[in-house]
This record gives sequence, structure tokens and C-alpha cells, in this order.
Amino acid sequence: MKIVLLDGEALNPGDLSWAPLEELGELTVYPRGTTDPEEVIRRIGDAEIVLTNKTCVGRVVFERCPNMKLLCVVATGYNVVDTAAAKEHGVPVCNVPAYGTEMVAQFAIGLLLECCHHVQLHSDSVHAGDWERCPNFCYWKTPIMELAGKTIGIIGFGRIGRAVGRIAKALGMRVLANGSRPCEEGLQIAEYVDLDTLLAQADVISLHCPLFPETEKIINRASIAKMKDGVILINNSRGGLIDEQDVADALNAGKLRCAAVDVVSVEPIVGSNPLLTAKNCIITPHMSWAAVEARGRIVQITAGNIRAFLEGKSQNVVNL
Repeated sequence: MKIVLLDGEALNPGDLSWAPLEELGELTVYPRGTTDPEEVIRRIGDAEIVLTNKTCVGRVVFERCPNMKLLCVVATGYNVVDTAAAKEHGVPVCNVPAYGTEMVAQFAIGLLLECCHHVQLHSDSVHAGDWERCPNFCYWKTPIMELAGKTIGIIGFGRIGRAVGRIAKALGMRVLANGSRPCEEGLQIAEYVDLDTLLAQADVISLHCPLFPETEKIINRASIAKMKDGVILINNSRGGLIDEQDVADALNAGKLRCAAVDVVSVEPIVGSNPLLTAKNCIITPHMSWAAVEARGRIVQITAGNIRAFLEGKSQNVVNL
């Protein structure tokens, strides 16, 4: 059984073992992805099992790789795969739905706390000698925001959204939720409201929904106009959920207090991205998911998806 991983370096730069996958077949790992469909087809060759992280696998790949029997996305989001074409060609597509729930939630709250306190800015200031020269025992270079009593609106209240909500509630925040069907766990954490209500009432808006046509650029000029002045925007879900120019304009105009994003529309980021020059915008390089513990779970769960397939079972299949 030949197994090909199209882009393995981000998942495992050398600190994990591929053994769980190597036990299941002849594994070939390409370090980095490609945007060239011909190269994708060449890499797959006659492999029966294909793994991808962010390399796109479109209709032409399924048409020209008839030996492919299973495609595993080594991530939760699977918008890089033409799942309809996969189904037409009899190829189940599996993902890894819950490998990093707590890690991604932790990172979202970390971004929020940085927006409130600007810890790195003040640490740099102290190292530059500003505290030594200060006539008072303390100082702060930016306003500091207390979260207790504030309202966080979470768009997308699945596993990660609910995990963010639990932490926010522990910080004393009121939690509003939108974008997922109410469930018992969610009702213990949040008030489910329509999107306009969330936009109007939230002091913080955190995005945790998948990127689908109906959610693309859900944060745009029109939705920002419905927000309070001075809202903090957090996005460590998918870059395409926001209109980056509209968010940059709102930051520069002071409509948004701060934005913190771990994802952008084109990755790696390009120099023309308007968020790079926007005021009060924190950008990190798509690292919310990257704790070694979480990445190790991806390898294990992916191996489990393959093992289930080989045993004639269905596990984490998204295109049934």
C-alpha cells in the first residue's frame, strides 16, 4: 500500500515520528506543498492513499489519479479538496476534527489578552530602558482593558468556539454565540443570538466558523458598521472569513480598537496585504494549531482514519 503525504514539513518539521503512518504502508513525504496540479499528480503517481495539509486536490487530480482510494486531510478544514469530485470518483475524504480544540482556543484567548495588555510592547519598552528612566514606579504606553463584564460574541460555536466561550466565561465575560445549532453544552456557556444582535452587542468578536461560501468575508464593511465603536476582532479560524481591506480601513479609522489574526487570505502572507500596515493589528503566522501535542494527535488520528478504511470502516469521512 503506497501512501503519499503532499506537504509534511509543517505538520512534522522533525520533532515527531512518522511511525504510525509507516506501519500502514510505504510512506513518501514531500516537505512542502505545490500549487501546480501537474506536480500534485506526479507526486501521487499510483499511490492508493493520499494525505494533504494545505495542498489543493481538485477535480483534475481525481480524474488523473485513478489508483487513489482514500484522501486524508491532516487538518480539520477540508476546503482544499474538491469533495464532490472525490465522491464522484469513489474516494472518501477524511479529516481530523478534534485534534487541537483546547490549543486553538488557548491561542485565541492569548491573542485577546495581547490586545488588552500589549505585553510584548511593554516588555520591549522596559528592555529599551523606558522604565529605568521613568519618574514613577509604573507606566503604560497603551490603554489597558479589563475583560470581566465585557461581552464576547463568538461566530461559530462548535468545539473550538465552545472552548473559547468556556475560558471567556471564566474570565467573567458574557458570551454570545452564533452560527451553530444550540446544544446542551453550548447553552451552559452562551446565549444563542442572531448575527445582527451579536454584532451590535459584542465588545469582542472571535471567529471560529469554517470557510464556506456563506461565511466568506462575513466580516466586511457592512457588518463592521453594525458593531460598537472600539471592538476587538480575533480570527484564528480561516483568513477568508474577513475582508482584509475593510478590516484595515476600520482599524485605521479607529472603528475597531484592535484586530489579532493568526490566518490571512493568502498564506504565506504577501507584502501587499493591507493588514500589514493597519493600525493596532497583531498578525501571527498560522500557528494556533502547532503545539507538539496537537500535531502528534493529528498523526495518530490520521493513522486511525487509514486503519479504519483498510478494515472496511468509515471514520471522520466528510463526503459520504
